[in-house]
Amino acid sequence: MHGCEALQIFSKSANQWRARALPDREISEFRAALGRAGIFPAVAHASYLINLATSDPALRALSIASFGEELDRAEALGLMGVVLHPGACTGGGEDEGLTLIADAIRGLLRERRRAKAMVLLEHTAGQGTSVGHLFEHLAAIIDRAGGSARIGVCLDTCHLVAAGFDIVTPAGYRRTFRAFDDLLGLDRLRVFHLNDSKKPLGSRVDRHEHIGRGEIGLAAFRRLVNDWRFAELPMLLETPKTEGRTGQAAIDPLDAMNLETLRGLRTRRAARRTPRLRT
Repeated sequence: MHGCEALQIFSKSANQWRARALPDREISEFRAALGRAGIFPAVAHASYLINLATSDPALRALSIASFGEELDRAEALGLMGVVLHPGACTGGGEDEGLTLIADAIRGLLRERRRAKAMVLLEHTAGQGTSVGHLFEHLAAIIDRAGGSARIGVCLDTCHLVAAGFDIVTPAGYRRTFRAFDDLLGLDRLRVFHLNDSKKPLGSRVDRHEHIGRGEIGLAAFRRLVNDWRFAELPMLLETPKTEGRTGQAAIDPLDAMNLETLRGLRTRRAARRTPRLRT
């Protein structure tokens, strides 16, 4: 077995607006299965159709309703939260897009005052008109949304490099997380996606690669998985999968390969402190 300790799922189709209702029995079985497996935390990834930065009224209404449903499903399933791509501007400028995202999140959380599921803003690679590739973007969204403690950040290693953050060199790694801490605070960081990058630093192109086989390299991942500041955070794989594998419960051999690579990078001291690599 792969021995996963945390999990990311889609609670509904990632490419459809409509979602099948979750029967109470399935919710209970899912929660019980997580408990038996010792998997914690588990998060959901929001549908790729959601765009809270859009100024188009129809798309905005669909996006807000859909993300609200994602939060409700995460709450029912006992998940820590929902990872969300902040969105892409479709009309106004970047600043307007950030305000639209913040307004939507603030409203959704206000309607769910007693819920616990978090909004986990995923830092982006900066492709096209998408926002969220600068730490300043994430800080502005959180601030304009009222600074709720239920808003966290998900950092993707491929996205960081694509957006121009040098986590490859020791000095660049230190600068990157110092900047994050200065602008957002490390307490906002709740999840990592671990992916190597097919494209070089600053490319603004999001292309995931197997661990150690891209522009990031093994040394940077060794530094990250042994960083004591992140010892309790889930680190989730989004590396390429074996083609043609759908709906199979057995571990994908490529996932097993990437997990083995990452686990092999941990020092004995780090591994003894807490096993923390997940898929």
